[in-house]
Amino acid sequence: MQRLDDQVAIVTGGARGIGLGIAQVLASEGATLVLVDSDGDSADTAATALVTAGATAIGLAADVRVREDVERVAARAVEQFGRIDILCANAGVYPHIPLDELTGDQWDDVMNINVRGALFAVQACLPAMIARSYGRVVLTSSITGSVVGQPGYAHYGASKAAMLGMMRSAALEVATRGITINAILPGNIATPGFADVGPEHHDAMLRAIPLGFLGEPVDVGWAVRYLASPEARYVTGQTLIIDGGQVLPESA
Repeated sequence: MQRLDDQVAIVTGGARGIGLGIAQVLASEGATLVLVDSDGDSADTAATALVTAGATAIGLAADVRVREDVERVAARAVEQFGRIDILCANAGVYPHIPLDELTGDQWDDVMNINVRGALFAVQACLPAMIARSYGRVVLTSSITGSVVGQPGYAHYGASKAAMLGMMRSAALEVATRGITINAILPGNIATPGFADVGPEHHDAMLRAIPLGFLGEPVDVGWAVRYLASPEARYVTGQTLIIDGGQVLPESA
């Protein structure tokens, strides 16, 4: 596969976890990175680390729930680097809330970040992609909601399934413009969010994974790297599961 030299990639939620893993892989392949996070200091720190490693990167603060924030990010990318080739709409939250405790406000907050945030990011980046008749959009969905369920995550699962409905219709709308839109569906990935799980829960997660180990953020990053490549030009509206085989067994 050809390197991503001269290509500009925006990664929302790019300061940590899966987003940072995606950014690290794309940077290693030559892409220029625009890391976006609600915490601007964290975005700057992550970008600085990429620059120290030899990449070109900047960090920007933005709330993906606010259209103007995301439009500002896209405008900054075009102003500073002249183009947007890749969008990784990765920003998301996954608070554990049992069904009988889930409030309307909590439901709305997850939907606004996970789904509306992805929509706003896509809308903000499309004009620059359409202008050059080229673009690769990769959404971070999840096996939860899209393929499997998990107690305490009805709101999260609904948001990740909703992303896929949006993706398929959006992919059709831009199919003749040189732009593809796909989604990755990670399973259990060793992110900072897993640091708080107890040993029993950790062991239970491992038992559910046929490969026998948790994925790393860069494992997701390499899947994104393919979908974000020029070579993936004939793949759109599709999903790619990265879960160590978790969804394969017919029974536990």
